[in-house]
Amino acid sequence: MKISFHGADREVTGSCHLLEADGKRILIDCGMYQGSRELDDENAGDFGFDPRSVDFLLLTHAHLDHCGRIPLLVKRGFTGEIIATAATRELARLVMLDAARLHEEEAERSERHAHRRGEKTRKPLYGTLDVLDTLDHFGRNAVYDEPLSLAPTLRATFYDAGHILGSASIRIEDTEGSGRSVVFSGDLGNRDRAILRDPQFPPPADVVVMETTYGDRSHKALAPSIEELYGAITDTFKRGGNVVIPTFAMERAQEILYYLREGIEQGRLPRSMPVYLDSPMAISATEVFRRHPDCFAEKDRAMFDEGKDPFTLPGLRFTRETADSMALNNLVGGAVIMAGSGMCTGGRIRHHLRHNLWRHDSSVIFVGYAGRGTLARILIDGAKHVNLFGDDVPVHARLYTINGFSAHADRDELLAWQRALRPKHTVLVHGDEEVMRSFATQLSDTEVHMPGIGDEILV
Repeated sequence: MKISFHGADREVTGSCHLLEADGKRILIDCGMYQGSRELDDENAGDFGFDPRSVDFLLLTHAHLDHCGRIPLLVKRGFTGEIIATAATRELARLVMLDAARLHEEEAERSERHAHRRGEKTRKPLYGTLDVLDTLDHFGRNAVYDEPLSLAPTLRATFYDAGHILGSASIRIEDTEGSGRSVVFSGDLGNRDRAILRDPQFPPPADVVVMETTYGDRSHKALAPSIEELYGAITDTFKRGGNVVIPTFAMERAQEILYYLREGIEQGRLPRSMPVYLDSPMAISATEVFRRHPDCFAEKDRAMFDEGKDPFTLPGLRFTRETADSMALNNLVGGAVIMAGSGMCTGGRIRHHLRHNLWRHDSSVIFVGYAGRGTLARILIDGAKHVNLFGDDVPVHARLYTINGFSAHADRDELLAWQRALRPKHTVLVHGDEEVMRSFATQLSDTEVHMPGIGDEILV
């Protein structure tokens, strides 16, 4: 077996790994680099392999940094089969279509500006038609714990990674010949959270390729994080302001809705509290969640069996249309506004920040990962002013960073997962380099690798 590395290598985003075994070339994920606009050229660059030579693409989950370049892969010649769980398939469709729309809108803006300045226009990375072509390549649906044949002596098994709906770790084994096995962790979830099951431990493997996003720290406990969320909302309402929550459309939006519902049912939050989910993709993703209670933890699946929707609360309002979103700018106070993107790199959240950051009575609550160079990280790091749509906006709102809602396993959970698999080789990916080095010091009885882009490992 040979593994080569083409993304999320000594960095957090752009997951893309190529396995060559039994005469087959198998790509694990094909994600977008995310963060600053300087990454545009990396996303448009060469993959480091010929897309036409790839037989299978196994998709661990539907986050943009794992599926966002698949349409470009197809555009450049990939004709193989894409395999994912049924839930991942549905969510990836939403994510890729949304990404195509943003690429097309950005290209249109670029064309207008370039025309005025006499500059060259920038073409979209891919468009809606490319995504529709991509959907034709989705083949078999993976089912957790059920092996899939990739070749006469090669099989892949998906295991629940507990990260987002449908997420998986993937174990690939040569059933004859070398008998080698490799597990790609995908992104591993945080244990004991709402909605989803805890991550599974796949059977032991010779090689583990694993994420290290939070490999140098422990998460804040969940219960105090929920208390902090309720306290931040209550305090903001007392000051007369709005609560703005930058929200990832998949998993985080549904998780926050879940806890807001619980807070209202427990009398911790006002029943009349208006909550706006101002994200068409998050609204659609919530509908996908409702179609897949089979992925839920037992107690939350039981809610559905009893006819109770864990994502519904009295004051919840969906705002799909742009006009409805713009109307939220007139809210004086007492509302919770959830909008994307979670890192504030684009989308409707930037408009809500523009209208609320300067207000002393409002609050912004960050409940997810904020990558380097993103507006979310700039705010968390203490910026006093930010530029939004050409305006210099002072930061007077109260900012909260609540880390206990992370969808990623922390250091101790990652270590427990790695030790359960007892690999001879542990390959660290999907993390900042300094985090990987810290995590590597905790590993024993395994050979540790930290590959860079284009590196290869023979196993």
